[in-house]
Amino acid sequence: MAGRIIDDDVKAVRDAVPIDAVVSEYLQLRNAGGGNLKGICPFHDEKSPSFHVSPSKGLYHCFGCQEGGDTLDFVMKVDHLSFSEAVERLAAQAGITLRYEEGGYTPGRQQGERIRLIEAHKIAAQFYIDQLGSPEAEIGRKFLAGRGFDQAAAQHFSVGYSPAGWDHLVRFLRGRGFTDKEMILSGLAQDGRRGPIDRFRGRLMWPIRDITGEVVGFGARKLREDDNGPKYLNTPETPLYRKSHVLYGIDLAKKDIAKTSRAVVVEGYTDVMACHLAGVTGAIATCGTSFGGDHVKILRRLLMDNASAEVVFTFDGDAAGQKAALRAFEDDQKFAAETSIAITPGGMDPCELRLAEGDDAVKALVESRTPLFAFALRSIVQRYNLDTEEGRIAAVDAAVPVVAAIKNTGLRDRYAIRLVGMVGITSQAEEQSIIRRVRALSRSRDSHGGDGPAQGRTGRGAPGPRQSGAPAAGSGPQPPRGPALNLRSPAHRVERELLKLALQRPDLVSPAFDAYGADEFTAPPYAVVRTAIETAGGAAAADGEYLARVRDAAPDDTLRSLVTELAVEPLHTRRDPDDLYAGMQLVAVRLAAVNRRVTDIHAQLRRLESGPETSAMVAVQNELKVLQDYGRSLKDRGAAAL
Repeated sequence: MAGRIIDDDVKAVRDAVPIDAVVSEYLQLRNAGGGNLKGICPFHDEKSPSFHVSPSKGLYHCFGCQEGGDTLDFVMKVDHLSFSEAVERLAAQAGITLRYEEGGYTPGRQQGERIRLIEAHKIAAQFYIDQLGSPEAEIGRKFLAGRGFDQAAAQHFSVGYSPAGWDHLVRFLRGRGFTDKEMILSGLAQDGRRGPIDRFRGRLMWPIRDITGEVVGFGARKLREDDNGPKYLNTPETPLYRKSHVLYGIDLAKKDIAKTSRAVVVEGYTDVMACHLAGVTGAIATCGTSFGGDHVKILRRLLMDNASAEVVFTFDGDAAGQKAALRAFEDDQKFAAETSIAITPGGMDPCELRLAEGDDAVKALVESRTPLFAFALRSIVQRYNLDTEEGRIAAVDAAVPVVAAIKNTGLRDRYAIRLVGMVGITSQAEEQSIIRRVRALSRSRDSHGGDGPAQGRTGRGAPGPRQSGAPAAGSGPQPPRGPALNLRSPAHRVERELLKLALQRPDLVSPAFDAYGADEFTAPPYAVVRTAIETAGGAAAADGEYLARVRDAAPDDTLRSLVTELAVEPLHTRRDPDDLYAGMQLVAVRLAAVNRRVTDIHAQLRRLESGPETSAMVAVQNELKVLQDYGRSLKDRGAAAL
């Protein structure tokens, strides 16, 4: 059993790896103001960025799905890792050697499963690269040369070769401390009659990396006629590799895709290589499967779903290519980006085109793209016999949904008119009927679509996972069980703003804030956050670990998520917050508490006045006078009266 990583090393890892650097490996981040960044959330579908990152605080929070936490929470959630695996992964990136409570560090015994499988793939990738220079691999080098790829190209894409023997890689990995179980689980080996054997034998090898650059699988190309396997053999589904969740070349293309807001989808490994070498460095490809919804999610996080972004699909002009293009169009509405198609001339793929006509021809192919909906429209109409009335009606029925799906409203009407001409309809009444059908279907889709960031969130949304393993404080007021409380209502806005200041700028509100009681916050979840701040030492004791202490002091995942949300949410001021702004929030919360107490005392006095005057009544009257004087002082002198 692996020992627990010592707390000092966990802290060192958190401090060493900036959260924005980690998150940027998975999605594009843009300035959100106030020192924060924002992007498309990787944890739920959305069309407008509601995922915020605060580099200064080391926290993230999505205002759409309420997921939030620190760097380790993010890595655990996005890569489905345990706490120790996330620490180990980030420690490896930062060059930190971890220590365990059981003492020492034993590679291979104390690392998590995923880390071990990643390491096995990394070693295998280098093994295959080294083998490409062997005499046996000459057939592979000739294959590459025949497609226009020299040694430098092979090195850039880490292309390798798997020896033709039964267990070359198995024996090599055993020598590096990997067990048979780990090799089979990773998909690098498979069961043979006498033990594990190499899955890939005598093939050209392409490492398939995730968006962070980690090798998670391989694509292998058959080279010899006596190889009875498929032309391309991929890694099977494993804890690391799911073909619907990976895009070949994404690690190399992601920066260009984010910078240019354009992705180019091709069909094979050599096509990606050809495009990149020709200067189309935003090219990526699926791995043994058609382009689908999970691939869309990967690209959306890089494209930020702005309307000027574009996804270009390249397909052969044959029937299979047309079918693939129409499948891609089915996912078109999942993009805010425009989708286009570039048909390769003469049935050539981009690799063949580069070999025949050079780099400029590949660039020209991408520039010659046409809107995917226009291609889909032509392809659908061509299926029908337009010489008959029945054929024309059927073509219109099939094509109207395509036209209605066009995002640009101006183009939508123009293509509705173009559809009329394509099918040969001459009646003006029929033309108007088709246009009305398109508009009605489009309105229906619009009314049922759209999933931008939710408004009016409560503090009791979907809880973020409790993953750090830190103990939670159990004291303090608990939120009521009942109808959801709108924590963004005007009645609670000032309380929310003061708590945000206490978490984001404790220097501006301390020491006054630490004298505020939890009962001065009328929303029960806010009262719990106030108690958590007190448990963490108060705002006056804020240091580098302050927010972590407050989060750990929250009694459950829901309140912990609320703490993160308040720590990341921008303040409601257009200028940088200062003492004056902080003082206004402090005064407003205190004055509201005073006014509530004054109201309570008036009610108490009315009850006491029905009987004889007592010392209790006098005490209450004195308290009322003190509170009224204090309230006037707060109004007159502001924060100076606190």
